[in-house]
Amino acid sequence: MNPKIGVLNISDRAAAGVYEDVPGKACVALLREWLVTPFDVEYRVIPDEREQIEAELRRLADDIGCALVVTTGGTGPALRDVTPEATAAVCDRLLPGFGEAMRTASLRYVPTAILSRQLAGTRGRTLIVNLPGRPKAIRENLEAVFPAIPYCIDLIGGPRLETNPAVMKAFRPPSS
Repeated sequence: MNPKIGVLNISDRAAAGVYEDVPGKACVALLREWLVTPFDVEYRVIPDEREQIEAELRRLADDIGCALVVTTGGTGPALRDVTPEATAAVCDRLLPGFGEAMRTASLRYVPTAILSRQLAGTRGRTLIVNLPGRPKAIRENLEAVFPAIPYCIDLIGGPRLETNPAVMKAFRPPSS
């Protein structure tokens, strides 16, 4: 059975069909590019509603058993941006280094990276990572933290995910 990865695009407009879900599709494409381990994607587009985000994160972690859940969108300072609050509410442990690394990486490209509030944490054996909502920023942010993601999933008892070292080299200590 293949490991499962959840991709959750959080966008009022994409959920309403006002525009195509480009961020979520970009995220899936990156994961397929970087991982050589076959995996199944559990994919949803939902509006910026905190209760709905929390429910979907719990479903992906607890019911579906995703090893990794990545969210796109809802991480800025706008009043409707509630993804970090929803993520914090469902996580057992927060991993602040993820958000710090993503903001640091983004600052190389845009000074407004300091407005980003994305974070990461674990819920049981699931790693949840918030990403921004623009494909270019998704790549920049995910590149900054992805080398640590497979080992983090190892540490929380999830399935082993292998990357294609030609395009994304994951870090694992020599003993793992």
